[in-house]
Amino acid sequence: MKKLFKNYKRWCKYLGRKSSLWLPTIQQEVQQRKLLYMGLYLLIWGEAANLRFMPECLCYIYHHMAFELYGMLAGNVSPTTGENVKPAYGGAEEAFLKKVVTPIYKIIEMEAERSKTMKSKHSHWRNYDDLNEYFWSRDCFRLGWPMRADADFFKTPNFVLNPRDQTNGEHRPAGNDHWMGKVNFVEIRSFWHIFRSFDRMWSFLILSLQ
Repeated sequence: MKKLFKNYKRWCKYLGRKSSLWLPTIQQEVQQRKLLYMGLYLLIWGEAANLRFMPECLCYIYHHMAFELYGMLAGNVSPTTGENVKPAYGGAEEAFLKKVVTPIYKIIEMEAERSKTMKSKHSHWRNYDDLNEYFWSRDCFRLGWPMRADADFFKTPNFVLNPRDQTNGEHRPAGNDHWMGKVNFVEIRSFWHIFRSFDRMWSFLILSLQ
């Protein structure tokens, strides 16, 4: 269990949040609760598909689902409905795959298609790492649970390409006010990279020639 939740606990500590791994006070029930927490994580992992490349995104999903599991086992009552706690995504067939995995994967797919179909700067589209970085800050909890469809995470640029932009991606705006874009590192394309990447080789050649 320590090995399985090592990254999740680090994620909670980094964001300053308490983990959702609540254990009962009765010693006889601790092992069963641990097995349920581990089983839930493995089920999420099994259905996550390409979201496995976004470990902090999985931590966010597990954080909320583990809290729901704890509420159901403890018999907690929802303050909004007045009924016993129920999963936000449940009841329907393949609800987790359709309502949790698919919306996030569609964003990944759209960003990937934009990177393939046009010559664009790296700052104009997001890859797995860029989308995963969204879950490195406390702002990720604005996404809510169940996840809000109008959240910034699900926004995509709405600019329209003209023929000039299709041939040269350098003249296209980076996005609209809602699109998040890159969070941290942005790779800049430049022919100077050949000198920067092989600086030791150039230094060696210059010294050898001297």
